[in-house]
Amino acid sequence: MSKHAPAIGVRVSGLFASHFFGFGLFLPFFPVVLELGGSSAAEIGLILGAGTIARIAASPILSNLSDRSGQRRLFILVYSLAGAVFLSLYSLPGGIAVVALATIGYMVLNAPIVPLSDAYALDVVRNTGADYARMRLWGSAGFVAANLVGGTLAAEGTAWMVIALIVAAACMNGAVAMSLPGQKRGKTDAQEGDSEEATPFRTVWFWPVLAVLGLFQASHAAFYGFGTLYWQAMHVPDFAIGVLWATGVVAEIALFTVAGRLALRFDPPVFLIVAGLAAVLRWSLFPLADTFAAMAALQLLHGLSFGASHLGAVAILSKVVPSRWAGTGQGLLATSVGIQMAAGLSVSGLLYEVDPDAPFALMAVLSASGTVLMVLLTPLVRRRMAI
Repeated sequence: MSKHAPAIGVRVSGLFASHFFGFGLFLPFFPVVLELGGSSAAEIGLILGAGTIARIAASPILSNLSDRSGQRRLFILVYSLAGAVFLSLYSLPGGIAVVALATIGYMVLNAPIVPLSDAYALDVVRNTGADYARMRLWGSAGFVAANLVGGTLAAEGTAWMVIALIVAAACMNGAVAMSLPGQKRGKTDAQEGDSEEATPFRTVWFWPVLAVLGLFQASHAAFYGFGTLYWQAMHVPDFAIGVLWATGVVAEIALFTVAGRLALRFDPPVFLIVAGLAAVLRWSLFPLADTFAAMAALQLLHGLSFGASHLGAVAILSKVVPSRWAGTGQGLLATSVGIQMAAGLSVSGLLYEVDPDAPFALMAVLSASGTVLMVLLTPLVRRRMAI
């Protein structure tokens, strides 16, 4: 490991932490902010649905612009500050149109930041031998902190502070990005001729693998969309809901802490298969958890259902996509997740109105399907990773 790895690793950790603090406020609590601002349930669904579609389309395009320029740090700064400007529009008068513009604009500009941060972190791993999981865990820590803060602030009279903190986090994210040193893109580009033709994006095998990688994370759609509402219907206090969200991410952090050692024994497809099995168990039992202790126990499975699937997917793409196009590869993964997440949210919404337990049963089925598909694709993935 390079002697510079710890110093760079600290700053990359800060990059993840600042971004995910803002995201940890936005994901579970921004619908509450919109509701307190006077938006109806139908308007909230329309705004967030349109924002999701827009970010799905934007992620690979904006990530690819950065890859072509070779200036990942600069583009993280630009996207972060532009997103902060859009969300700041929420404070202006103008009704639902301004609210929609502020929210959707933020979601679009926010879309490429994680793919570009992952791509930069993977360059650091190649060049210094740093541990990706140990840098990424600080993003999870930022998310936990935001969950706890949001659980306290998501109330009438203090909801504006949620927006202010998201804007501040975006500005901090841009500042941290520009404090990072430039990174060499590694030997992969020279070996591959540094051409677009050398990427797997034009091959047939890449797309079904990408779809399966996205399915593992998209199997959380019902929870992301309706987990908070489900618990509120069970009369779980708002602060306790924040604690439950935080519990899942603490488990994720625990996995990231030891993932480097686990990776010496298990390859990325194994991480994904374990993630799928954990998700089947988690979503099958979710409707049966009727006490806080039971809910918290199931939340611990988030460390595997999300954490292991994320690490496995990122590792696979880091092996099969040349370094120069790593941002595009990670952006395509985000799009795969987004498309399937949007479909899952739509179907879950329809099912939730009929039976609040039904969306989680669907997620269990999707998780089982993803696990089976990953088992079948593992020989192909391992061959491509070895090339």
